[in-house]
Amino acid sequence: MDKVPVRVDERFRLGDVLGSGSYAVVYRAQNIIKDDAVAIKLKPISNSSSIQHEYKILKHIEGGVGIPRVLWFGRESTYHTLVLDLLGPSLYSLFLTHNQKFSLDIIVNLGDQLLSHLKYIHGDIKPQNVVVGLGDLRDTAFIIDFGIAKEFCQCLTGTSAFASINNHLGVEPGHRDNLESLTYMLIYFLQGSLPWLTSDEEKLSSSLILECKVNTTIEDLCCGIPVKFATIFIYTRSLAFSENLNYNHLHSLLHVLTVCLLDFNQPDVPLIYSPPLSNEPWVIEAVPPCPPLCRSTRV
Repeated sequence: MDKVPVRVDERFRLGDVLGSGSYAVVYRAQNIIKDDAVAIKLKPISNSSSIQHEYKILKHIEGGVGIPRVLWFGRESTYHTLVLDLLGPSLYSLFLTHNQKFSLDIIVNLGDQLLSHLKYIHGDIKPQNVVVGLGDLRDTAFIIDFGIAKEFCQCLTGTSAFASINNHLGVEPGHRDNLESLTYMLIYFLQGSLPWLTSDEEKLSSSLILECKVNTTIEDLCCGIPVKFATIFIYTRSLAFSENLNYNHLHSLLHVLTVCLLDFNQPDVPLIYSPPLSNEPWVIEAVPPCPPLCRSTRV
């Protein structure tokens, strides 16, 4: 691999690695002019770069809640480079620190936020691709990694564990398939696993995961959890490809359960999470109890 530049755009000094995948590497970096931290994604130009595509997607949907902010894009040495706001840990990391279970309040809040995010475009819904913000944005969930996202009229790819059945079959996916992936993820957070996941969540082939998904009834998938999740799943499976989602209806199904702030701190298990490369512990602080929620009358 080509030598990684020490600086990007003369103002961002690269630090240690935050994560990597698909030939791209994400670094923590320091803006030496403003003295604040950012995240920088590098991918060699010699590879077919998805970073340029990701940049175009992010600029197209910029300003949306839960959409990472692009600070700079360009070429640095032999790399395509994308500079973004630094965000907090992924839901997957937080899930592990909570013994692989989230409270219903947290899951409903996540579902409510991510439903709004999916009005934009995304092609790989999974816990590793959702992170929480920092500071004043610590109650906001962000979707990241738009490298494979496309317009809904084009083909998408996804991760087997959370991909829709249509996606497995090579059927052109759309909004309904993002919703199916999101529903799998919410059930995963509530149940602690999914029927097609092994203990290490990686050993089953895509074909075996598909077979298990097809053979798992909605009743079995949603056994022991609020029936509204089954209702969402039935609605998802009933949609035609070109049919738009009724977001008001979906939000109302979640609102019936309860909605609180996105607070990962539990009284019996206080959370102290140190993100990579930080010298200070990152803490999600406790928040006051939510007031009683009025049921939505939206349909």
